[in-house]
Amino acid sequence: MSAAPARTAIVTGAARGIGRAISLSLARQGFAVALVDLREEELAQTAQEVAELGVEALPIVADTSSYEGARRHVADVAARWGHIGVLVNNAAVPQPKRILEITEAEWDSGMAVNLKGYFNWSQAVAPVMLAGGGGRMINISSVSAHTGPRVFSVSRFAYSTAKAGILGLTRALARELAPTIIVNAVCPGAIETERTRASLGRHLDHVIQETPLARLGTPEDIAVIVAFLATATPMYMTGEVIDVDGGANIN
Repeated sequence: MSAAPARTAIVTGAARGIGRAISLSLARQGFAVALVDLREEELAQTAQEVAELGVEALPIVADTSSYEGARRHVADVAARWGHIGVLVNNAAVPQPKRILEITEAEWDSGMAVNLKGYFNWSQAVAPVMLAGGGGRMINISSVSAHTGPRVFSVSRFAYSTAKAGILGLTRALARELAPTIIVNAVCPGAIETERTRASLGRHLDHVIQETPLARLGTPEDIAVIVAFLATATPMYMTGEVIDVDGGANIN
């Protein structure tokens, strides 16, 4: 076992988009980052960018829906670093089909990544954090967990269902793992990616007009909140859900 870095994190879905931005944000905070994704080439590029910030980057090509895979990879990370301080569950796959279109297999495959994957990695990491004296888990959900899919949404009801499940998972973990492990969730709104812009189409101007901050979000808008949840001290908040949507869903 090598000497443990002062700060260590695992980020799933780290190759691009929100996961990439989170990985880079944590690296700037001095975290060594284990980056998990199936997109091998993009993962390698993100790992290189993390390493260029002067911290260790550990790329892991893995499908987060694999229960045994999560346990194996977490054991490898723990053996390398000795402790895992932060887990960011972010990996997700889109599912654009509606209730009358989706097949059972499509439902199952989406749930396997979008909800079960969060369970897989949380259960695998929790014993390591507990043994090391504590840690923080941050689960990336979606405002669609509250609202259901909008007409311009990339993904439809099955995705929203899984994202709502993540909020229940977050609250349950926060109670079960307290006071040693702090668990919170982040719900992004309309975040600017190639896929999002394509899905918005003619609705783009309307979405921006209906957003008090008058723009789409960026992956960095999510990453800065995750970095806060990962590093802020003292932290007297657990089981909470933070919407990062430019005010589009103010209660």
